Amino acid sequence: MNKRLLLAPAAAWIASLGFASSVSAESAIEQKPAADGMQRFAPLSQLETSESKSVPASVSQVTSVSQLSDVRPTDWAFQALQSLVERYGCIAGYPDRTYRGNRALTRYEFAAGLNACLDRVNELIAAATADLVKKEDLATLQKLQEEFAAELATLRGRVDALEAKVTTLEKQQFSTTTKLTGNVWFNLTGAFPSGDITAERSPAGGGNSAFAPPVRGAGGVPSRVQRRNVNPTFSYYTFLNLTTSFTGRDQLVTQLVSGNGNSPANQLVSSGFFNSWGTPFLDQTGLPPNSGLAIRELFYSFPLNDAVRVVVGPRVNFYRHFDQNRFTFYLTGTSSFNSNGSTLSNAVDRGSGAVVAWNINKQLRLTAAYLAENTEFLNSAAGFNTSSNPARGLFKGTNTLSAELAYAPSPSFNFRFLYTRSNLDPTNGFAGGSAGEPLPYGFADDGFGGRVRESTSDAFIANFDWLITPRFGIFGRYSYGRTNINPVNPVRAGGDVKVQSFQAGLGFPDLGKKGALGVISFVMPHDYIDGREFLLSGGGDGGTQYDLEVSYYYPLTRNIAIVPSFYAIFNANNFESNPTVFVGNVRTQFSF
Repeated sequence: MNKRLLLAPAAAWIASLGFASSVSAESAIEQKPAADGMQRFAPLSQLETSESKSVPASVSQVTSVSQLSDVRPTDWAFQALQSLVERYGCIAGYPDRTYRGNRALTRYEFAAGLNACLDRVNELIAAATADLVKKEDLATLQKLQEEFAAELATLRGRVDALEAKVTTLEKQQFSTTTKLTGNVWFNLTGAFPSGDITAERSPAGGGNSAFAPPVRGAGGVPSRVQRRNVNPTFSYYTFLNLTTSFTGRDQLVTQLVSGNGNSPANQLVSSGFFNSWGTPFLDQTGLPPNSGLAIRELFYSFPLNDAVRVVVGPRVNFYRHFDQNRFTFYLTGTSSFNSNGSTLSNAVDRGSGAVVAWNINKQLRLTAAYLAENTEFLNSAAGFNTSSNPARGLFKGTNTLSAELAYAPSPSFNFRFLYTRSNLDPTNGFAGGSAGEPLPYGFADDGFGGRVRESTSDAFIANFDWLITPRFGIFGRYSYGRTNINPVNPVRAGGDVKVQSFQAGLGFPDLGKKGALGVISFVMPHDYIDGREFLLSGGGDGGTQYDLEVSYYYPLTRNIAIVPSFYAIFNANNFESNPTVFVGNVRTQFSF
């Protein structure tokens, strides 16, 4: 015999108790968001519907199911309802002779209906009325109990085990877990100057170093070299991310980095301009000298409440929190250093300190941070990684204080305004270089080749992206920066270097395939408004450099993408006399 068929009448009897013929789990509970963002359930007794408010309080006993005008023989619980009404007489209808079987059942109604039926069953048992409760029924129930004894015992054991697990989960809620994710990039890159490129470099060693500052010659003009011969490169870059959570809402992030890239365009740049133009962001080493693996990010993130989140750590990534843009995100959007973000921000790529993000409402977010320089690819022996150097520490070396207000009136439009106040520790006695923004690369001295002291700077950046249609959008940035020059030589007059930059571009989401993105970006990375006389490198012959980039992110699969990009660099190194440089890059991107 089919045991499930034997159980069906009992299930239907239970389902029909208490005036309702179809009460589901969905109608018995309501999901409500709690203050911590987790889902909570409210008991049915706490819920109130417009229907339950209008139900009359009185009911009327019926002796036949046909007396209920809204009950049909086709109803799924008709037979169970008929048995309870006509055989046991423990179901009542409303005064208007309706049963209202589809109405939600309250816990009070369920208790009242169940109690009425149990009272009636007890009466029948006590009276031993053989015509109503047959001995065959009792024998059947006893047989079912005996036949299903093993199953009932097993079910009872499983329920007990589940209750124990639920109790444990309620106490613990979460167990510590660590998740590994990663990104790997292959880069094939070539640079093609259409003639000799003039660069401001030290002539020592044949002018081969992009890090050694120039020397001023007659008339204070920085030394120059001619660069041309470059060869294509094939390199790799990789991130390994270890994300650990202790509560389910916090994150301990450790990001490891390794790579061997040195983009061909770096053979053509002025000193201090390394990776500053014609270089894909992901075509680099990301490592300090003589190192095969480094920690790129190390921080702990946790919520203070639903609206405020805090990030603290010895190596916090500035760009994870500031100056974002849907069309310039380095994984899927523009691919060069100059197009990924503002060229005037930030002197601290990674630093020690804290970030606080406050979601004021659905449209406004305020983010603030204090970071002391601790960038993984900079050499500590050259005076970098100042936050871990006790001679400089958190407050004496290069550090930045930043605040950004982001406004998103709709999902298609974002506007951000960023301000950064920096204290710049001079590299080799000169302002600028890898930790010198808002001096966008290059070096600054006292105007005569002399060293400078620590300086302060301010940077203001406005940034927007607008998805006008699902397949077309525009974006742009404007940046303004001021750096104070404080000469070591007291007879030299100081001053300010003032610079601006802008970016404008077009985005084409889902171009050719769902998830693809084509981007055109035009950038003026550095236009000097004042203080050009302090530029030891980067001043050029008074020209202004422009970059044009075209990139296309094309996902082959969920985990593999190919990203071809093309750059044209006009007036390279701010020399109007320099010919145009063309750079091509094909990136294969793996994620797991």
